[in-house]
Parts: sequence; C-alpha cells; structure tokens
Amino acid sequence: MRFWDSSALVALLVAEPDSPRRATQLREDPVMAVGWSTAVECESAFQRRAREGALNSAGLRLARARLTELAAAWHEVPSTPALRTLAIRILRTHPLRAADALQLAASLSLATALHRQIGFVCADERLADAADTEGVPVIR
Repeated sequence: MRFWDSSALVALLVAEPDSPRRATQLREDPVMAVGWSTAVECESAFQRRAREGALNSAGLRLARARLTELAAAWHEVPSTPALRTLAIRILRTHPLRAADALQLAASLSLATALHRQIGFVCADERLADAADTEGVPVIR
C-alpha cells in the first residue's frame, strides 16, 4: 500500500509528462490510500487546467471518470480531530500549504494505525521534503 498525494495522483487522471511514471508506480503497488480531501484537490486541479485551456470538456469528463474509478478502489483516510491536530503541528514545523499538511498528516495517521511505514507518492518537492523530514519514505 502506498499513500498518494494529489500532486502525484493527478498525473494518473490527466495527461502530463509524469503520467507514464505514475502509471508504473501504481502497477507496482496497486493498493492506493489517499486523504479525505483528495477528490476535492483533484477537482481543483482539473478546474485550473480547464481555465488555463489545458483541459477541454472531453478531457474533463475523462479525468472525472478516471477519478471515480480510482476512488471506488482506494482506501480513504478520514478527517479526525487527531488528524487536524497533526496537520497543525506539521504547519508549525514545515513551510507547507494547509492542503499539503492535511495530506501528510493523513499519511502519518495511516502509518500509525497500521503500525508500519507507508510509501508516500508525491510530485510536490516542498511536500516531499517535509515528508522526508518526518521520516516518511517518499516515492518521487
């Protein structure tokens, strides 16, 4: 099982230079975990690409269909008061945006619940650096 940050997950949903590598990573370990806010973050990424003209209406429909397919199989880490507290601590420790802190907190919460380390698939360097510092094995 690997935890997928939305920064890496989006490359499975829309065509990007990183898409082939992300598809290979998913084939290597198809058990996917995500944070509770992942679907919202993916929709935000779709809308940004649509506004910029990089994603047309057909591409948007396809990306949403792919997201629905992945979401049917993934394991979602729910929002909890403990996750919120951990995300706040992460924000006080690392120069991250709130959404990134929530993703890293979800990954750490899952690893704690499972009593083992979980690979963190991430395309955002700042978030990957924070995960490294937190002792999370990062898959770039």
